[in-house]
Amino acid sequence: MPSKKPESMCSRFHPVVQRWFQVKFKRPTEIQEKAWELIAAGEHSLITAATGSGKTLAAFLWAISQLASGEWELGRTRVLYVSPLKALNNDIRRNLLDPLEELKSLFEEDGLAWPDIRVMTRS
Repeated sequence: MPSKKPESMCSRFHPVVQRWFQVKFKRPTEIQEKAWELIAAGEHSLITAATGSGKTLAAFLWAISQLASGEWELGRTRVLYVSPLKALNNDIRRNLLDPLEELKSLFEEDGLAWPDIRVMTRS
C-alpha cells in the first residue's frame, strides 16, 4: 500500500495566501517547510540557507497569513527579523513589498479585507 504523502505547511495558510504561493512558487522549499513548522508552533528560529532558497518567505509568510486571517491582532510588532548584514535590510524590505502588494490585490479581487501590514527597517 502506498504511503500517504505528508501534508504541506502551505495547507495551514489562509486560502488566498496558499493560492498565491502555489501559483507563484508551486511548492515550498525544504527550508520553508522546516521553518514554517517551527514558526507555527511558536518557536523562535534561526534560518540559515543558501541565497535563493526562500528564506525571506520562510521568515515572513506565516506571519502574513496570520495577520491576513485575523488570527493575530494588528497594531503590534509581530515579527522581528535580524539580518547579519546591514546591506541586506533594503533587499529584504523589497522582497516583502512585492508579495504584500500581490496578496493585497488578490484579497481585494476576492472581496476580502486586507490588513494594513507595514514593513520597516532599522539599522
